[in-house]
Amino acid sequence: MTPRLSQAVLPGLPSSVKVPGYDRGAVTAGIVHLGIGAFHRAHQAVYTDAVLADDPAWGIVAASLRNPATRDALEPQDGLYTLSIRSDGGESLRVIGSVLRTIVAPEALEDLLGVMSDPATRIVSLTVTEKGYCHDPATGALNEAHSDIIHDLSHPSHPRTAPGLIVEALRRRRNAGVPPFTVMSCDNLPANGRTVKRVLSRYAEMLDRDLRAFVREQVACPSTMVDRIVPATTDEDRERISRLLGATDAWPVMTEPFTQWVIEDDFPQGRPAWEKVGAQFVSDVEPFEHMKLRLLNGSHSTLAYLGYLAGYETVADAMADQAFERLIRGLMDEEVTPTLHLPPGTDLQSYKQALVTRFKNPALKHRTAQIAMDGSQKLPQRLLGTIRDRLAKDKSIRRLALGVAAWMRYVTGWDERGAPIEVRDPMAERLRRIADEGGSDPRAIAHGLLRVSEVFGDDLPNNPAFTSAVTDALDTLFRKGAQATVRETTLSSF
Repeated sequence: MTPRLSQAVLPGLPSSVKVPGYDRGAVTAGIVHLGIGAFHRAHQAVYTDAVLADDPAWGIVAASLRNPATRDALEPQDGLYTLSIRSDGGESLRVIGSVLRTIVAPEALEDLLGVMSDPATRIVSLTVTEKGYCHDPATGALNEAHSDIIHDLSHPSHPRTAPGLIVEALRRRRNAGVPPFTVMSCDNLPANGRTVKRVLSRYAEMLDRDLRAFVREQVACPSTMVDRIVPATTDEDRERISRLLGATDAWPVMTEPFTQWVIEDDFPQGRPAWEKVGAQFVSDVEPFEHMKLRLLNGSHSTLAYLGYLAGYETVADAMADQAFERLIRGLMDEEVTPTLHLPPGTDLQSYKQALVTRFKNPALKHRTAQIAMDGSQKLPQRLLGTIRDRLAKDKSIRRLALGVAAWMRYVTGWDERGAPIEVRDPMAERLRRIADEGGSDPRAIAHGLLRVSEVFGDDLPNNPAFTSAVTDALDTLFRKGAQATVRETTLSSF
């Protein structure tokens, strides 16, 4: 019988598998991470794993805010899991040991709040996805009508949300005379540090004005930019990794060789020396954030919706179509790049070429359906900010508008062959209802969806250049299909 991956089996793993080079028994927790998904385990946890030999005080206690699946997979493995780095050149395996334990918040809320309130915890980081901040994506403000926020304000000592958990832990620390931890968002939000500070401050104010002052004046929220492509793990991945290890790993993580982390250096209670293992500390993350959100994430979303509609299962499949590659190169070069303002010496051309290479990596198998999730939360950051900048200078948005229109086509819930689409989005029912009201008229569908102010704000729906570009693109998608529309777009002059 194949043993389960655990501390006990590490010495017997193949020599080609890299294992933790430090005494895990000496590691103590200094970080609480909210939202232990695959991305955190392929990114921040890996950087942290690499510094623990020099400073073992930065182990991670991870928390799942909803689902026990990750805890159930990792607990029998002593928190260990395999990182698989895949490219067309092969695969390398590394066992990560920085996650000491995982807490499921609904099952052990006091345990989690106790760890967050512990003076040893000096950083609370988050990868809860855009929707986990319970904010209005168009404005970045706390969504005060969110049902879980309403619950948390009525039951502040029993929170369900990330903002509720953080503010309750900060309240307990303040009352105990313990300095606040640093809150570090690692999600794809514009100015994610300032956004989380705004959300936390408003939530605290609705509870207690003195608590708001404490959050605003004493809690550091550095902005970050994170970059690594992390596809969902499949059963085939689990079987292959377990076979290579000679031990069963219930939840390995797949990723690419490329990784990037840019962080504003604002950690009053200290931090790991992540710069020693490749992280870049800067005074202002915003230029790097715009580069990544607009070039990588904007292109990714455009590929996801158009690729899915065209019948491509993965990003690499879509990029193998020369028309799709031309579309993405044109989007990056002609429409996104002019909106960026990067520090001198930034090699933008190399970054864009690297993105194309990463998108074409056939070993990753990054599914278009996975990237398409939660589009109502992602579009404002990934496409609409760029569109606003282009419109302000009276420049073309044809490719960007096509990405928005492809999202609209996707959220109707039916693909081009008449098969249902499983739209996974916090606004899915509302979006589907609006699309249904438009019937078979793409212009009516566009008109209805453009009125969703949480996505488009109040300005874009009143901008004729935007509404006509999106409506025309959606009409073409319905008439000709995604593949023909992409080819037509890339052959047209701009």
